[in-house]
Amino acid sequence: MSGIADEDPWTAFCAALARAGSQILRPDAPGDDLTRAEGWRYLSRLTRGALEACVEHADPEAPSFYSLAHETLKIGADNPDNFYQNACVDGRLEYKITGVRGTVHYLGFSTKAGDYGSTGGLAPTGFLDSTRLAVAADGRFEVIVSATPHAGNWLPMTPATSMLIVRQTFLDRSRERRAELAIARHPAPAAPRPLDPATIARRLGNAARFVEGTARVFADWAAGFAATPNVLPRQDQARYLAAGGDPTIYYYHGYFRLRPDEALIVEVPRLPPCESWNLQINNHWMESMDYRYGRAHVNKHTVVYGPGGSCTIVIAGRDPGRPNWLDTAGHAQGTMCFRWIGASEIVDPTVRVETLAR
Repeated sequence: MSGIADEDPWTAFCAALARAGSQILRPDAPGDDLTRAEGWRYLSRLTRGALEACVEHADPEAPSFYSLAHETLKIGADNPDNFYQNACVDGRLEYKITGVRGTVHYLGFSTKAGDYGSTGGLAPTGFLDSTRLAVAADGRFEVIVSATPHAGNWLPMTPATSMLIVRQTFLDRSRERRAELAIARHPAPAAPRPLDPATIARRLGNAARFVEGTARVFADWAAGFAATPNVLPRQDQARYLAAGGDPTIYYYHGYFRLRPDEALIVEVPRLPPCESWNLQINNHWMESMDYRYGRAHVNKHTVVYGPGGSCTIVIAGRDPGRPNWLDTAGHAQGTMCFRWIGASEIVDPTVRVETLAR
C-alpha cells in the first residue's frame, strides 16, 4: 500500500485526545479531587460520544439517529428533562423522518450548520416542533427534511446544514412515553459505499476535534460564569442558539459557590404559561448532576408551588427541610441553568445566599 493507506490517523487521534487533557488542568478550573476526577471522566465520555457522532453515525447518505447526551454522556448543561437525538445530514440531500408521537410533553426538531466545539458554533437552519406538527389519529407522522419547501410537515435546511437535533422534553419521565423516530434518505439510495482509508482518517480527525473543541468551549463558559458566582443572569440568547440551543428556549446560566453551611435560594415570583421550565445544577464541567441518584433539577411538574404561583428552590449540600431542594452531591461549586420553554413571558429569577439552620 502507499499514500493515505500507509498513514496513521490513530496516532494523530490519540495525540489530539492528549491535548484535550489540558482543559482539565486549566488554572481557572477548580483543583479539588472531585472536580479533577469528574474532569477526566468527562473527557472519556466526550471521546465515547465523539466516536458515535463522528465515526459510527457520520454518513449523511445513510443517516441514523443516535443520542449524544444521556445519563452517562453529558454536554453543555444537558437538560435532565430531555431525551436527545442527533443525526448527520447533508443540506444538499433530502430526508424523511417517520415516527409515532408517543405522549412526551414536547417534541422539537432543529437543523444546524457547523459542529460541536467549532469556532463557528452551530448556526440554526430550520426548526419544527410539536406545536406545529401534524399527527395522524393513530399517532403516526412524517416530516420531510430538505432545503426545498414541502407541503405538510417540513423541517427546513440550507445547503450548509450538517446536523439534525431532536429534543423530547418530559414533564414526568415515569408516565410519559417518548416518540419513536427513524430517518432515511428520500428517496432511498443504494447501499452505503464501502469504507476507505481517507474517510476513516477524516472521521477520526473530526472525533478528536470534537473532544478537544467541546472541552475547551464549555470550560471557557464555566470559567466565565465562575467569575461572578451566586448570580443567575439573563444571557445572550444568540450565543446559546449558536451552541445548539432550541429557539423556543430562553436561557439563564450561572455558577454556585457555597460553604457547607450555606444554601443558594432561587426565587421565581411568578410562573407564566409555558410549555415547561426548569432549573438544574451541574458540576464545573457543565455536566448535569447525576439525576439517577439524586435530585438535580426541578421543573413545571415536579415543583412545589408557593403563594400566588411563585416558587422557591434551595440549592445546598444537605437537606434544608424545605421543598424544592437540589442536592449539590458533595460539590462546593458548579454551574447552573434555568430555562423557559415556550413561555408567554420571560420572568427573571432572583438569587441570594443564606446560612443553613444548624
